[in-house]
This record gives sequence, C-alpha cells and structure tokens, in this order.
Amino acid sequence: MNASFPQPNLATLVLDFDSTFTSVEALDILAELLSAADPARAADVAHIKTLTDQAMSGEISFADALSRRVQILKPTREDIAGLIEVLKTKVSPSIARNRAVFAENPGKFRIISGGFHDFIDAVVADYGLAAEYVLANRLIWNDEGVAIGVDQANLLSQDGGKVLALTGLGLTGQVVMVGDGWTDFEVFKGGAAERFYAFTENVVRPKVVGAVNGETSQVAASFDEVLHTEGYQGRYSFPRSKLKVLLLENIHPDAVRAFREEGYDVTTVKGALDEDDLIEALQGVHILGLRSKTNLTAKAVEAADKLMAVAAFCIGTNQIDLKACSQKGIAVFNAPYSNTRSVVEMVMGLTVILTRNIYDKSVQMHTGKWDKSATGAHEVRGKTLGIIGYGAIGSQLSILSEAFGMRVIYFDLAEKLTLGNAKRYRSLDALLAEADVVSLHVDGRGENKNIFGAAQFARMKDGALFINLSRGHVVDIDALAAALKSGKIYGAAVDVFPEEPRTNDDPFESPLMGLKNLILTPHIGGSTEEAQEAIAEFASERLLNFLNRGDTTFSVNMPHVQLSEVEGRHRFLHLHKNVPGVLAAINVIMAKYELNVLAQHLKTNEALGYVIVDVDRGYPKEALEELKAVNGTLKFRSLV
Repeated sequence: MNASFPQPNLATLVLDFDSTFTSVEALDILAELLSAADPARAADVAHIKTLTDQAMSGEISFADALSRRVQILKPTREDIAGLIEVLKTKVSPSIARNRAVFAENPGKFRIISGGFHDFIDAVVADYGLAAEYVLANRLIWNDEGVAIGVDQANLLSQDGGKVLALTGLGLTGQVVMVGDGWTDFEVFKGGAAERFYAFTENVVRPKVVGAVNGETSQVAASFDEVLHTEGYQGRYSFPRSKLKVLLLENIHPDAVRAFREEGYDVTTVKGALDEDDLIEALQGVHILGLRSKTNLTAKAVEAADKLMAVAAFCIGTNQIDLKACSQKGIAVFNAPYSNTRSVVEMVMGLTVILTRNIYDKSVQMHTGKWDKSATGAHEVRGKTLGIIGYGAIGSQLSILSEAFGMRVIYFDLAEKLTLGNAKRYRSLDALLAEADVVSLHVDGRGENKNIFGAAQFARMKDGALFINLSRGHVVDIDALAAALKSGKIYGAAVDVFPEEPRTNDDPFESPLMGLKNLILTPHIGGSTEEAQEAIAEFASERLLNFLNRGDTTFSVNMPHVQLSEVEGRHRFLHLHKNVPGVLAAINVIMAKYELNVLAQHLKTNEALGYVIVDVDRGYPKEALEELKAVNGTLKFRSLV
C-alpha cells in the first residue's frame, strides 16, 4: 500500500454468523442432515426451524431456544464435521466475493454468534479469521461423542449475552454490528456498537428491519454496502446491490438468475414499454435489458439518469438509438448468434410446408374438407433457394438447405465467406429471376425500409415462394399482398411486421390477414426455449463482464477491450469522448497521487475513448474525483 495514504481508523466490523456470514441457519442445516440420514427424524427439521425463527425475531428467549434445539438434535462429532463441510459452501455471496478484505484488514473483523465454536471456527478460518476473533457458544459432549447441552457459563448462552460478550472485549474505536436477527440489533440497542446494519441478503426479518432508524442503523442488502458505507480505504466500487437492473419483455429467467446471483437488484416487466413508460421506468436504473418491441429512443436515453449499459436480448439493435447511447457513454450489447439455429430451422420448416401446400390443406381439414391431392405439392429437393443477406443466419441456412438437396444462391452487399456449394450473385435481380424460394435475412437499419417492394416481387419467378423472418419494415406489406392476390407469388410466410403489438393482449392487424397460402406467425423465429436460454446466457454474460471487470467484448458501440478478472488490484474505467489529451491528463493525476500503475490500456473508436488502469491498493477519494473531472469524461467508475 502506498505510504502516502495510510489506512484510516476504520470501525471494527462485527458479523453475525447464521444468515449473515453464511446464507443459512447452521442448526437448521444440521437438522436437515440428520433427517436425511434418519427419515424418522423428519419432524425435528420443522421443530428446529420454528424455534430458530421465533428466536431470531425475538418472539421467544434465545437461551431457551438454543438449549431446546441442542436437546432435540443431539449431534455427534461426525455430524458436526459433515455440517462444517456444508457450511463452507453456504457462505453468503457478498461475503465470498469480498474474501480478500479480511486478510487486508487483520483484526478489523469479528464474528459473534449464538451458534457454536465447534463449527464456526473451521468455516471462518478459510477467510483468515482465527478462533480468537470468534465469540460463540460451546457444546458439551458426553463420553460417546454426542452433544448433550450448551456451556451455560458462556455469556452467549444467555439472553442479552451478545451485548455482554462484545462489551467485555474492550475494543477501541468504533464498533459496527452486522446481522439479521433481533439479538444482533440488541448489540446496537444495548450500546455495544455505534452502528448497526440489518443484513437482508439472505433473510428479511420484519421486526429487525422495522427497528432501523436510518441514522446510526440501516438496512444492508449485501456486505458490499457495508464496506462501501464504512469507507474501507480503496473500496470505492459502488455496491452491487445498489445497482438496478431492469429486464423487459419476458427475458428468460436464466438472465434474471444470473444478475441476482451476482448481487444485483433486478426488476422484470412482462411486456414492452412505450417511450413515456420507459422514461419513467428508467429512473435510477443502471442496466437495461430489452428485446425487439421496446424502442430506446434518444429522448429516453437523455432522460435515463443512471444508465450505464443496455443489452438487446435478440439479434438486432435497430430498436436502440446507438448514437444517443454513445454520446452519453452507455455501452450497448446484443446476442447476434444465439438464436441462429432456431430461425434457420423455422425457415426450412416453412419452406417445406409452403412447397407441399400443407398449410392450406390443414385449414381445409379444420373446416371439414378432405382434399387428398398432389396438385401444387412439390419436393424441396432440386429447388433453388435465394438467400438475401448472407450473415450468421443466411450462411447457416445455406448449409441446412443443401442437406435437403436444394441449390443455394445468395446476394449480399458485403464480401462473405461462401459455405458449402452456395454461389454468390452480384445482382439481386439475377437472384430473383432464378430462385424458387426467396428468404430475407437482412438487418434492421433504417435505410433498409421497404427494400423489397413491388419491383422486386415483379422480378421473381412466377409461382415462387417468399419468406421473411428478418425485420418487418424491410418489406412493403401492401406489395406482398398484391403479389399474392395476383398469383405472382404462390405462397409466403411472414414472421415480422412493420407494426407489432407490444404485448400478447394487444390486437394484431395486417393487410396480409386472410390471404391464401400465407403463413403468419407472431415474431417467433427465435422463440424457442433453447434460443431464449442461449440469448439469456450470452447477453447477461456480456453485461456482467462489463459490470464486473469493464470488458467491452462484443459491444456494438464501444471500443473493444477484453479484460481479465480484477484480482489483487483495483481498476479504474474511464470512458470519454475521443478528444486529444485525455490519457495524458489521467497520467498526471496518477503521478500526483503517487499511484502504482500495474497495467494500462487505451482503445478508441471514432466517437469514444476507453482507458483502463489497474493500480495497487490504496488511493484517496480525491484522486477519483479528479479522474471524473478530466475534460471529455463521459463515465468513470472503479472496481475492486
């Protein structure tokens, strides 16, 4: 640590063990283990949990509840050994991810618990907390190695024992109590601690939370918040539990789970939001996840007071104003490949259904008409598929369609690697003249509006098929309807539309409704469970990598920097307008505060510059304030 900035006189943090240091109540877990080994003891589990809850909420005497639980359980030393191994896997997530802080601040952390040294010592030892820093009860063992009671001479076996035990330590400086139960609040109420944090990461006890007054006691949803508020030197990373994540449009539960497991505050909304509702919902939100129906406009971006990053949980980003996001230093991500297979399979399925005229025959069957006829039904083998847009989906479609025996031709404005036996056509008109089936796979940029209209349909082969699973606004819907009615186009399948309902409860209207040999689907090309799960994993991983280590890989608007985890160092992330002198100004501040730079990166694009600096531990808040004030700064944050 830099000698210019010695560690301040920090408060001693005293942590409860059950439901604070660990995410569970140890005796409850012990009861479950004993019940699993002997099903006849199943009733003990419910009894133990009831006693635990009553004691933690202050409904019954803690001393009485403790003694009764031990008498019910009567564990052996082997049982306790098994309990220890389970508890080591149940350390609270925010404690586990801050493991280093215990070693960095020896003597500043204590454990106080109505539980027992017999299992607590071994669990907290992994975090550098020796038994001398643990205040807890001790079990009484008989000659057969069975726990038969509690050491009544120990202050912690008594009601109010935590206050007496902690006061008896004679700790100098301020003392802060962190816990979930009523006995933890009593430590503060009894004067043994100057401040109290009602720890709610694992369990919320209404009586304890209700007693918080907001001045010298407050609610903490994670250990990050405690460390941040107590001002541990160098720990100026914003607590994860204070970062708000908003996920719209039924984003897959795996994404919700991923953010919550990392300690973020997640809110979900089932449907899409219009501009006004989105602006209201974005207040105080740091991370936004959306799909294709919510438009993040420039007005919404400007109104978003805290927004750091956005992810489109789909392929395209045309629903996001990328320029506005870049101007505010908001990173944008998407999932360009995750639903490729689902879309490709649907195109192939639709191709077969339309070529065989299966859809219309199915409709007739539902009205009672039996039309067993081969007229108008064909195999796809030997037919020519024309793919417009040879990106991730178009190229994979070419491979799958060749496996069906189709001939593949494609048109793309950009040079692409041709796969299999596909052939690139330099002219769209030439492709349209030869293709038996035309499938659109272009992106949603504004200039692609109505790129396929009456002129393009006129150039297609008579009786060809048309499929659009790309974007609704790229096709002139009225022109398609006219081509179908005239018979120029034999059949079509459309999954995307210029105007789509925001929710499943809103009505759908289109000039295409009711036309023969036309399959309409509600934008479900990528809507398979496999695709949505893959999108959730990919997009949430991009956001979490950005949040947790500053990684911008796969961002659609930021300079790409692939970064390692932040281990044994602190990281400054400085996003700025791409103007001269920013890196020099940052280095002047580093030199001014004698910060030991371990690594430094600078990446730029046309609009933005991104500086990442890893430094050794120990820096004042003043250094951070000056870094934030560098000319051109858009976003600045620190990670530990």
